[in-house]
Amino acid sequence: MRVAVVLIVCLLGACAPSGAPSERVVRFWHFWSEPSYRRALQELIAEFEQRSGCRVELTELSWNEGKAKLLAAFNSGTAPDVVELGSDWVAQFSSAGVLWELPRDSIRPERFVEFALAPAYWKGRLYAVPWVVDTRVLFYHRGLLQRAGLPDRAPRTWAELEQFAERIHAPEQGVYGCGVNGADAHRLYKKVLPLLWSFGADILDSSGMPVLETPQAVAALGQYLRLARVGLVETQRQLDALFLQGKLGLWVSGAWLAEKIRHLPTAAEYGVAPLPGVRPDTIGISFAGGEYLAINAASPVKELALQLVRFLTDGAVAARFCRTVPEAGFPAESAFIEDAQLLQIPYRRVFAQQLRSARMTPVHPRWLDIEAAFEEAVVRALYGELTAEQALREAQRRIRQLLSSSAPAAE
Repeated sequence: MRVAVVLIVCLLGACAPSGAPSERVVRFWHFWSEPSYRRALQELIAEFEQRSGCRVELTELSWNEGKAKLLAAFNSGTAPDVVELGSDWVAQFSSAGVLWELPRDSIRPERFVEFALAPAYWKGRLYAVPWVVDTRVLFYHRGLLQRAGLPDRAPRTWAELEQFAERIHAPEQGVYGCGVNGADAHRLYKKVLPLLWSFGADILDSSGMPVLETPQAVAALGQYLRLARVGLVETQRQLDALFLQGKLGLWVSGAWLAEKIRHLPTAAEYGVAPLPGVRPDTIGISFAGGEYLAINAASPVKELALQLVRFLTDGAVAARFCRTVPEAGFPAESAFIEDAQLLQIPYRRVFAQQLRSARMTPVHPRWLDIEAAFEEAVVRALYGELTAEQALREAQRRIRQLLSSSAPAAE
Protein backbone atom coordinates (compact mmCIF):
# COMPACT_ATOMS: atom_id res chain seq x y z
CA MET A 1 0.00 0.00 0.00
CA ARG A 2 2.82 2.45 0.89
CA VAL A 3 4.44 1.82 -2.51
CA ALA A 4 1.13 2.52 -4.28
CA VAL A 5 0.68 5.84 -2.44
CA VAL A 6 4.19 6.93 -3.30
CA LEU A 7 3.60 5.99 -6.94
CA ILE A 8 0.37 8.04 -7.09
CA VAL A 9 2.12 11.08 -5.56
CA CYS A 10 4.95 10.77 -8.07
CA LEU A 11 2.51 10.52 -10.97
CA LEU A 12 0.60 13.58 -9.76
CA GLY A 13 3.85 15.46 -9.44
CA ALA A 14 4.76 14.52 -12.98
CA CYS A 15 1.52 16.04 -14.23
CA ALA A 16 2.35 19.45 -12.76
CA PRO A 17 4.13 21.73 -15.24
CA SER A 18 7.81 21.86 -14.45
CA GLY A 19 9.16 25.26 -13.50
CA ALA A 20 5.65 26.74 -12.90
CA PRO A 21 6.14 30.05 -11.09
CA SER A 22 4.75 30.22 -7.55
CA GLU A 23 2.37 33.06 -6.68
CA ARG A 24 4.08 36.15 -5.33
CA VAL A 25 2.29 37.53 -2.26
CA VAL A 26 2.88 40.69 -0.20
CA ARG A 27 1.14 40.95 3.16
CA PHE A 28 0.11 44.52 4.09
CA TRP A 29 -1.44 45.55 7.42
CA HIS A 30 -3.24 48.91 7.38
CA PHE A 31 -5.72 51.06 9.33
CA TRP A 32 -8.23 52.07 6.61
CA SER A 33 -11.00 49.80 7.89
CA GLU A 34 -14.05 52.07 7.40
CA PRO A 35 -15.95 50.73 4.32
CA SER A 36 -15.39 53.73 2.01
CA TYR A 37 -11.73 53.98 3.05
CA ARG A 38 -11.27 50.26 2.45
CA ARG A 39 -12.74 50.48 -1.05
CA ALA A 40 -10.46 53.38 -1.97
CA LEU A 41 -7.39 51.44 -0.85
CA GLN A 42 -8.53 48.24 -2.55
CA GLU A 43 -8.83 50.08 -5.88
CA LEU A 44 -5.20 51.19 -5.64
CA ILE A 45 -4.08 47.74 -4.55
CA ALA A 46 -5.85 46.14 -7.52
CA GLU A 47 -3.97 48.49 -9.84
CA PHE A 48 -0.67 47.58 -8.21
CA GLU A 49 -1.44 43.86 -8.46
CA GLN A 50 -2.12 44.19 -12.17
CA ARG A 51 1.11 46.12 -12.73
CA SER A 52 3.35 43.87 -10.66
CA GLY A 53 1.74 40.48 -11.29
CA CYS A 54 1.56 39.74 -7.59
CA ARG A 55 -1.17 39.46 -4.96
CA VAL A 56 -1.44 41.80 -1.97
CA GLU A 57 -2.99 40.26 1.11
CA LEU A 58 -4.65 43.05 3.10
CA THR A 59 -5.34 42.94 6.83
CA GLU A 60 -7.27 45.72 8.56
CA LEU A 61 -6.29 47.03 11.97
CA SER A 62 -8.19 49.29 14.35
CA TRP A 63 -6.66 52.31 16.06
CA ASN A 64 -7.66 50.90 19.45
CA GLU A 65 -5.86 47.57 19.09
CA GLY A 66 -3.70 47.87 15.98
CA LYS A 67 -0.44 48.90 17.58
CA ALA A 68 -0.63 46.12 20.18
CA LYS A 69 -1.25 43.60 17.36
CA LEU A 70 1.74 44.91 15.44
CA LEU A 71 3.99 44.61 18.49
CA ALA A 72 2.75 41.08 19.16
CA ALA A 73 3.30 40.09 15.52
CA PHE A 74 6.88 41.38 15.47
CA ASN A 75 7.61 39.69 18.80
CA SER A 76 6.24 36.36 17.53
CA GLY A 77 7.84 36.55 14.08
CA THR A 78 4.47 36.73 12.29
CA ALA A 79 4.55 40.39 11.21
CA PRO A 80 3.50 41.24 7.64
CA ASP A 81 5.81 42.42 4.87
CA VAL A 82 4.51 46.01 4.82
CA VAL A 83 3.09 47.92 7.78
CA GLU A 84 1.36 51.26 8.15
CA LEU A 85 2.62 53.23 11.16
CA GLY A 86 1.52 56.52 12.68
CA SER A 87 4.14 59.26 12.75
CA ASP A 88 4.68 58.99 16.52
CA TRP A 89 5.03 55.18 16.38
CA VAL A 90 7.78 54.83 13.80
CA ALA A 91 10.71 55.45 16.16
CA GLN A 92 9.64 52.70 18.55
CA PHE A 93 9.76 50.15 15.71
CA SER A 94 12.81 51.47 13.86
CA SER A 95 14.86 51.71 17.07
CA ALA A 96 13.96 48.10 17.89
CA GLY A 97 15.60 46.83 14.69
CA VAL A 98 12.46 45.18 13.26
CA LEU A 99 12.18 47.44 10.19
CA TRP A 100 14.25 47.07 7.02
CA GLU A 101 16.72 49.87 6.37
CA LEU A 102 15.66 51.12 2.95
CA PRO A 103 18.38 51.22 0.25
CA ARG A 104 19.69 54.76 -0.24
CA ASP A 105 18.79 54.88 -3.92
CA SER A 106 15.29 53.40 -3.49
CA ILE A 107 13.51 56.54 -2.21
CA ARG A 108 14.08 60.23 -2.91
CA PRO A 109 13.43 61.80 0.52
CA GLU A 110 13.77 65.36 -0.79
CA ARG A 111 10.41 65.07 -2.58
CA PHE A 112 8.50 64.91 0.73
CA VAL A 113 7.41 67.80 2.95
CA GLU A 114 10.26 68.62 5.29
CA PHE A 115 8.42 68.20 8.60
CA ALA A 116 7.44 64.63 7.62
CA LEU A 117 11.02 63.42 7.14
CA ALA A 118 12.26 63.20 10.73
CA PRO A 119 10.04 60.24 11.78
CA ALA A 120 11.20 58.29 8.72
CA TYR A 121 14.77 58.15 10.04
CA TRP A 122 16.48 56.54 12.99
CA LYS A 123 20.12 57.43 13.67
CA GLY A 124 20.49 58.79 10.16
CA ARG A 125 19.12 55.71 8.42
CA LEU A 126 15.85 55.59 6.48
CA TYR A 127 13.32 53.03 7.73
CA ALA A 128 9.92 54.38 6.62
CA VAL A 129 8.37 56.43 3.83
CA PRO A 130 5.85 59.25 4.44
CA TRP A 131 2.50 58.48 2.81
CA VAL A 132 -0.13 61.06 3.84
CA VAL A 133 -0.07 64.02 6.26
CA ASP A 134 -2.69 66.20 7.91
CA THR A 135 -3.08 68.87 10.56
CA ARG A 136 -5.57 70.67 12.84
CA VAL A 137 -7.18 74.08 12.29
CA LEU A 138 -9.50 76.45 14.16
CA PHE A 139 -13.24 76.05 13.64
CA TYR A 140 -15.64 78.84 14.59
CA HIS A 141 -19.43 79.14 14.71
CA ARG A 142 -20.56 82.30 12.91
CA GLY A 143 -23.98 82.40 14.56
CA LEU A 144 -22.53 82.35 18.07
CA LEU A 145 -20.00 85.05 17.17
CA GLN A 146 -22.77 87.23 15.79
CA ARG A 147 -24.96 86.67 18.85
CA ALA A 148 -22.06 87.80 21.06
CA GLY A 149 -21.59 90.97 18.96
CA LEU A 150 -18.24 89.77 17.56
CA PRO A 151 -16.90 90.25 14.01
CA ASP A 152 -17.54 87.50 11.46
CA ARG A 153 -13.98 86.18 11.45
CA ALA A 154 -11.69 83.94 13.43
CA PRO A 155 -9.60 85.41 16.26
CA ARG A 156 -6.09 86.33 15.12
CA THR A 157 -4.16 85.73 18.36
CA TRP A 158 -4.51 83.34 21.29
CA ALA A 159 -5.29 86.28 23.55
CA GLU A 160 -8.06 87.39 21.18
CA LEU A 161 -9.38 83.82 21.06
CA GLU A 162 -9.72 83.95 24.84
CA GLN A 163 -11.58 87.29 24.55
CA PHE A 164 -13.93 85.91 21.89
CA ALA A 165 -14.61 82.80 23.98
CA GLU A 166 -15.38 84.89 27.06
CA ARG A 167 -17.97 86.92 25.10
CA ILE A 168 -19.62 83.75 23.72
CA HIS A 169 -19.53 81.72 26.94
CA ALA A 170 -23.01 81.22 28.42
CA PRO A 171 -22.99 77.84 30.17
CA GLU A 172 -26.36 78.49 31.77
CA GLN A 173 -27.77 78.45 28.21
CA GLY A 174 -25.76 75.39 27.20
CA VAL A 175 -23.36 77.48 25.08
CA TYR A 176 -19.60 77.41 25.64
CA GLY A 177 -16.94 79.82 24.44
CA CYS A 178 -14.45 77.20 23.30
CA GLY A 179 -13.59 73.56 23.58
CA VAL A 180 -10.68 72.39 25.74
CA ASN A 181 -9.45 68.81 25.71
CA GLY A 182 -9.26 67.36 29.20
CA ALA A 183 -8.30 63.83 30.24
CA ASP A 184 -8.30 62.46 26.70
CA ALA A 185 -5.35 60.12 26.19
CA HIS A 186 -3.33 60.53 22.97
CA ARG A 187 -5.32 63.68 22.09
CA LEU A 188 -4.67 66.23 24.83
CA TYR A 189 -1.01 66.75 23.89
CA LYS A 190 -2.07 67.56 20.30
CA LYS A 191 -3.91 70.63 21.65
CA VAL A 192 -1.24 71.83 24.09
CA LEU A 193 1.90 71.33 21.99
CA PRO A 194 0.75 73.87 19.34
CA LEU A 195 0.55 76.48 22.08
CA LEU A 196 4.03 75.59 23.33
CA TRP A 197 5.44 75.81 19.81
CA SER A 198 3.62 79.06 19.01
CA PHE A 199 4.93 80.63 22.23
CA GLY A 200 8.50 79.58 21.39
CA ALA A 201 8.72 76.58 23.73
CA ASP A 202 9.07 72.82 23.18
CA ILE A 203 8.72 69.58 25.09
CA LEU A 204 12.12 68.04 24.21
CA ASP A 205 15.42 69.50 23.04
CA SER A 206 17.52 68.15 20.17
CA SER A 207 19.13 65.58 22.48
CA GLY A 208 15.74 64.18 23.51
CA MET A 209 15.67 65.64 27.02
CA PRO A 210 12.71 67.65 28.43
CA VAL A 211 12.83 71.45 28.33
CA LEU A 212 9.54 72.36 29.95
CA GLU A 213 10.71 74.67 32.71
CA THR A 214 10.91 77.82 30.59
CA PRO A 215 8.95 81.09 30.79
CA GLN A 216 7.61 80.45 27.27
CA ALA A 217 6.26 77.02 28.25
CA VAL A 218 4.65 78.43 31.40
CA ALA A 219 3.01 81.22 29.37
CA ALA A 220 1.70 78.69 26.81
CA LEU A 221 0.19 76.33 29.38
CA GLY A 222 -1.17 79.33 31.31
CA GLN A 223 -3.02 80.36 28.14
CA TYR A 224 -4.50 76.88 27.78
CA LEU A 225 -5.69 76.92 31.39
CA ARG A 226 -7.32 80.32 30.94
CA LEU A 227 -9.23 78.99 27.92
CA ALA A 228 -10.66 76.30 30.18
CA ARG A 229 -12.28 79.01 32.29
CA VAL A 230 -14.22 80.35 29.29
CA GLY A 231 -14.95 77.00 27.69
CA LEU A 232 -15.88 73.40 28.29
CA VAL A 233 -13.32 70.76 29.29
CA GLU A 234 -14.28 67.50 27.62
CA THR A 235 -13.10 64.77 25.25
CA GLN A 236 -12.45 65.28 21.54
CA ARG A 237 -15.49 63.20 20.60
CA GLN A 238 -17.86 65.14 22.88
CA LEU A 239 -16.53 68.54 21.81
CA ASP A 240 -16.80 67.65 18.11
CA ALA A 241 -20.44 66.68 18.72
CA LEU A 242 -21.23 69.88 20.65
CA PHE A 243 -19.66 72.01 17.93
CA LEU A 244 -21.85 70.35 15.30
CA GLN A 245 -24.87 71.08 17.53
CA GLY A 246 -24.01 74.80 17.56
CA LYS A 247 -23.15 74.82 21.28
CA LEU A 248 -19.45 75.62 20.99
CA GLY A 249 -18.06 78.87 19.65
CA LEU A 250 -14.42 78.00 18.91
CA TRP A 251 -12.75 74.63 18.61
CA VAL A 252 -9.51 73.13 17.22
CA SER A 253 -10.15 69.95 15.26
CA GLY A 254 -9.37 68.08 12.05
CA ALA A 255 -10.58 67.14 8.60
CA TRP A 256 -13.05 64.56 9.91
CA LEU A 257 -15.07 67.39 11.47
CA ALA A 258 -14.80 69.56 8.35
CA GLU A 259 -16.19 66.69 6.27
CA LYS A 260 -19.19 66.34 8.58
CA ILE A 261 -19.86 70.09 8.44
CA ARG A 262 -19.58 70.12 4.65
CA HIS A 263 -22.62 67.86 4.38
CA LEU A 264 -24.79 69.76 6.87
CA PRO A 265 -27.65 71.94 5.60
CA THR A 266 -26.31 74.61 8.00
CA ALA A 267 -22.72 74.41 6.70
CA ALA A 268 -22.63 78.17 6.04
CA GLU A 269 -22.88 78.76 9.81
CA TYR A 270 -19.37 77.38 10.30
CA GLY A 271 -15.96 78.75 9.39
CA VAL A 272 -12.39 77.44 9.42
CA ALA A 273 -9.13 79.34 9.80
CA PRO A 274 -5.47 78.67 10.61
CA LEU A 275 -4.57 78.58 14.29
CA PRO A 276 -4.01 82.04 15.79
CA GLY A 277 -0.49 83.16 16.57
CA VAL A 278 0.98 85.06 19.49
CA ARG A 279 0.99 88.16 17.27
CA PRO A 280 -1.75 89.10 14.78
CA ASP A 281 0.69 89.07 11.85
CA THR A 282 1.59 85.38 12.29
CA ILE A 283 -0.36 82.15 12.25
CA GLY A 284 0.14 79.61 14.98
CA ILE A 285 2.06 76.35 14.65
CA SER A 286 -0.28 73.38 14.54
CA PHE A 287 0.15 69.69 15.21
CA ALA A 288 0.78 67.58 12.11
CA GLY A 289 0.21 63.86 11.94
CA GLY A 290 1.07 61.40 9.23
CA GLU A 291 0.93 57.81 8.06
CA TYR A 292 4.10 55.98 7.07
CA LEU A 293 4.83 52.73 5.26
CA ALA A 294 7.66 50.49 6.39
CA ILE A 295 8.96 47.02 5.52
CA ASN A 296 9.55 44.15 7.92
CA ALA A 297 13.27 43.42 8.25
CA ALA A 298 12.44 39.70 8.15
CA SER A 299 10.25 39.88 5.03
CA PRO A 300 11.19 37.29 2.38
CA VAL A 301 9.84 39.59 -0.37
CA LYS A 302 11.55 42.88 0.46
CA GLU A 303 11.99 44.03 -3.14
CA LEU A 304 8.35 43.37 -3.97
CA ALA A 305 7.30 45.07 -0.72
CA LEU A 306 9.42 48.07 -1.71
CA GLN A 307 7.58 48.26 -5.04
CA LEU A 308 4.28 48.46 -3.14
CA VAL A 309 5.60 51.16 -0.81
CA ARG A 310 6.94 53.21 -3.72
CA PHE A 311 3.64 52.86 -5.60
CA LEU A 312 1.40 53.95 -2.70
CA THR A 313 3.64 56.86 -1.62
CA ASP A 314 3.95 58.25 -5.13
CA GLY A 315 2.42 61.72 -4.97
CA ALA A 316 -0.03 61.19 -7.81
CA VAL A 317 -1.30 57.91 -6.37
CA ALA A 318 -1.54 59.32 -2.83
CA ALA A 319 -3.44 62.33 -4.22
CA ARG A 320 -6.01 60.01 -5.76
CA PHE A 321 -6.44 58.30 -2.40
CA CYS A 322 -6.86 61.64 -0.60
CA ARG A 323 -9.46 62.84 -3.11
CA THR A 324 -11.55 59.76 -2.38
CA VAL A 325 -10.83 59.81 1.37
CA PRO A 326 -10.70 63.50 2.41
CA GLU A 327 -10.02 62.50 6.03
CA ALA A 328 -6.67 61.10 4.89
CA GLY A 329 -5.41 64.65 4.43
CA PHE A 330 -2.77 65.36 1.80
CA PRO A 331 -0.05 63.41 0.00
CA ALA A 332 3.25 63.64 1.85
CA GLU A 333 4.99 64.47 -1.42
CA SER A 334 5.32 68.25 -1.30
CA ALA A 335 4.50 68.86 -4.98
CA PHE A 336 0.99 67.48 -4.40
CA ILE A 337 -0.01 69.45 -1.27
CA GLU A 338 -1.45 72.08 -3.63
CA ASP A 339 -3.13 69.54 -5.91
CA ALA A 340 -5.88 71.47 -7.75
CA GLN A 341 -8.48 68.74 -7.39
CA LEU A 342 -7.82 68.37 -3.67
CA LEU A 343 -8.25 72.11 -3.16
CA GLN A 344 -11.61 72.22 -4.91
CA ILE A 345 -13.16 71.65 -1.48
CA PRO A 346 -12.86 75.13 0.09
CA TYR A 347 -11.88 74.09 3.63
CA ARG A 348 -8.90 72.16 2.27
CA ARG A 349 -7.20 75.43 1.31
CA VAL A 350 -7.10 76.36 5.00
CA PHE A 351 -5.62 72.98 5.90
CA ALA A 352 -3.01 73.32 3.13
CA GLN A 353 -2.10 76.77 4.46
CA GLN A 354 -1.82 75.43 8.01
CA LEU A 355 0.45 72.59 6.86
CA ARG A 356 3.04 75.24 5.99
CA SER A 357 3.07 76.08 9.70
CA ALA A 358 2.86 72.67 11.34
CA ARG A 359 5.13 70.30 13.23
CA MET A 360 5.18 66.66 14.22
CA THR A 361 5.95 65.30 17.66
CA PRO A 362 9.62 64.75 18.53
CA VAL A 363 11.14 61.53 17.22
CA HIS A 364 11.74 59.38 20.28
CA PRO A 365 11.28 55.62 20.87
CA ARG A 366 9.67 56.43 24.23
CA TRP A 367 7.31 59.09 22.93
CA LEU A 368 4.20 57.34 24.27
CA ASP A 369 5.67 57.38 27.79
CA ILE A 370 6.67 61.03 27.41
CA GLU A 371 3.22 61.90 26.07
CA ALA A 372 1.48 60.17 29.01
CA ALA A 373 3.60 61.96 31.62
CA PHE A 374 2.99 65.32 29.95
CA GLU A 375 -0.76 64.78 29.62
CA GLU A 376 -1.12 63.67 33.23
CA ALA A 377 0.53 66.86 34.48
CA VAL A 378 -1.64 69.04 32.22
CA VAL A 379 -4.81 67.32 33.46
CA ARG A 380 -3.83 68.02 37.07
CA ALA A 381 -3.41 71.69 36.15
CA LEU A 382 -6.76 71.77 34.35
CA TYR A 383 -8.51 70.53 37.47
CA GLY A 384 -6.78 73.01 39.73
CA GLU A 385 -4.38 70.67 41.51
CA LEU A 386 -1.29 72.40 40.11
CA THR A 387 -0.41 75.77 38.61
CA ALA A 388 1.01 75.90 35.09
CA GLU A 389 4.52 76.24 36.49
CA GLN A 390 4.06 73.38 38.94
CA ALA A 391 2.57 71.12 36.26
CA LEU A 392 5.47 71.69 33.89
CA ARG A 393 7.97 71.11 36.68
CA GLU A 394 6.21 67.83 37.49
CA ALA A 395 6.16 66.79 33.82
CA GLN A 396 9.87 67.65 33.52
CA ARG A 397 10.66 65.50 36.56
CA ARG A 398 8.55 62.56 35.38
CA ILE A 399 9.97 62.59 31.86
CA ARG A 400 13.56 62.75 33.12
CA GLN A 401 12.80 59.85 35.44
CA LEU A 402 11.30 57.62 32.78
CA LEU A 403 14.10 58.38 30.32
CA SER A 404 16.58 57.09 32.87
CA SER A 405 14.98 53.63 32.44
CA SER A 406 15.24 51.69 29.20
CA ALA A 407 12.02 49.84 28.39
CA PRO A 408 9.46 51.67 26.22
CA ALA A 409 5.75 51.37 26.83
CA ALA A 410 4.11 48.34 25.22
CA GLU A 411 1.21 50.38 23.88
